[in-house]
Amino acid sequence: MRGRLDPKESIRRYSRMEKSSNGKLIAIVGAGIVGVSTAIWLQRAGHDVILVDRAGPGEGTSYGNGGVLASAAIVPVTVPGLLRKAPGMLFSRDQPLFLKWSYLPRLAPWLRRYLTHATADEARRIAAALHPIIGDSLADHQALSAGTRAARWLVPSDYVFLYRDRAAFAADAFGWSIRRDHGFEWDEFEDDALRAYDPVFSAENGFAIRLKNHGRIADPGRYVKDLADHAQMNGARIFKANVDDFVIADGRVIGLRAGGETIACSGVVLTAGVWSKALAAKLGVEVPLESERGYHLELWEPSAMPRSPAMIAAAKFVVTPMENRLRLAGIVEFGGLDAPPSRAPFDLLMRNIRAAIPDLTWKDTKEWMGHRPAPSDSIPLIGPAPKVAGAWLGFGHHHVGLTGGPKTGRLLAQLISGARPNIDLAPYAPARFD
Repeated sequence: MRGRLDPKESIRRYSRMEKSSNGKLIAIVGAGIVGVSTAIWLQRAGHDVILVDRAGPGEGTSYGNGGVLASAAIVPVTVPGLLRKAPGMLFSRDQPLFLKWSYLPRLAPWLRRYLTHATADEARRIAAALHPIIGDSLADHQALSAGTRAARWLVPSDYVFLYRDRAAFAADAFGWSIRRDHGFEWDEFEDDALRAYDPVFSAENGFAIRLKNHGRIADPGRYVKDLADHAQMNGARIFKANVDDFVIADGRVIGLRAGGETIACSGVVLTAGVWSKALAAKLGVEVPLESERGYHLELWEPSAMPRSPAMIAAAKFVVTPMENRLRLAGIVEFGGLDAPPSRAPFDLLMRNIRAAIPDLTWKDTKEWMGHRPAPSDSIPLIGPAPKVAGAWLGFGHHHVGLTGGPKTGRLLAQLISGARPNIDLAPYAPARFD
């Protein structure tokens, strides 16, 4: 993996090399981690920014994510064998895949496209696209949050994958081979060595992989809010409103309509997660995007805390230590944007944590359901709208929005400033769906 920059040096270099002499007024639609990151990097490049969000900064998926800076999460869900396994998963109460069956007719066109990517070659291609966005996430977050109050929530840590035994780990060889090909290295712990590293988990987990140089966010919602506060202190204007449309003249965006008002701007960035789909269509970009509904449970004041964020591989859920609580996340449900939360995913997370840490007790439980933006090819859209000038897109990060938000925001700021990013942006081009 490439070397990590000192966060302060990273900011100085950006300012020195990339600061725009032609500052623009950029409106950013969506104030989650991607939108707020874009705002901060645009400000550092000399631009003025307006953030517009339907609920306010850090209130959507950026609030409810698993909280892990999962740099090694480059292996997509669409690995070989998914098509064979998915039906059995849907009919098992102990598998983390759920479907609201009434939604299936609407889901079907997207699902057909999604499943075409469940091949070895496609999994490797997707991983190669994700790695430049998330592979150095800790350093990216350090550079973003340096000099802000948000830095207090950023905790460097290991990331641990727990397996029943070595044979279970070997069954995941395809995904781990992809990670190795991209430079990830790990330590292996078994039985007593695992207990010595972290005794909190059940002995049923007899084998572990430890990935170093990862991180966690101790309060994701507060982290994004503190970043937004920093942007606001540096002149950003923040509006809580629904964006209804864009004002386009002579093929260029000159404003947007939100909350009954028209906001003038010299460019717009669309970073509204799953709600970006309808707005992208107004910019001439038809995206095969679905809501992958995610769930979390928070266990407040637990009797024990894991040493590091841990993925319980057999159950496909993550346990993340946070400020005064444990967060459990990792469910996938397809059911659209409008249906209420289901009971079964919460119940499964509860059964899973009781199996993983049998003696755990806690004082209070909080539940959350939100919407991950899932493009059919599992690769985010990052770049200019192909048919309308002055519009850029940054959404569709699937499971890794928090992890990849800072790098995505920096890339967008570079594009808007006329700088050349140091990675090939072709895999993320919004025009790929035309």
